Amino acid sequence: MPAAGRQLPQLLGDARRWFEEALFDALARAGAEPVSPTQAAVFAALDEGGTTVSELARRMGVTRQSTHQAVHGLITLGLLEQAPDPDSARRRLIRRTPAGERAHEQARCTLARLEQVLAERIGQEHVAALRSALEAPWGDPPSL
Repeated sequence: MPAAGRQLPQLLGDARRWFEEALFDALARAGAEPVSPTQAAVFAALDEGGTTVSELARRMGVTRQSTHQAVHGLITLGLLEQAPDPDSARRRLIRRTPAGERAHEQARCTLARLEQVLAERIGQEHVAALRSALEAPWGDPPSL
């Protein structure tokens, strides 16, 4: 076990929650429609041209049913819409509405500001090293 006593997955989870709590707080203060962490993950997993529910579920690592519920909640809020997939008559693409694009841009700007705050607190070199480590190819999970 590491000297600090906490496992890396715990530390990564805490870091994610730090960003999520600050993001949701900032968006609420700005009067944005409240969304769940799962709904926010849908936004993060969407391609610009739209994405199927199956692909969103795969990217998020959750069931299609969970993804479907999150998507329909966001459709009800007017942030997402379903559209025919031009490559397949059987599939539907999930994409942002104009209101969803505005919300996505607001969240993107807020996250960029949070990264600046983190750099002020722990140093730009640590943020750069963290980003570099997380962007490095890790390969498939090992079988131990």
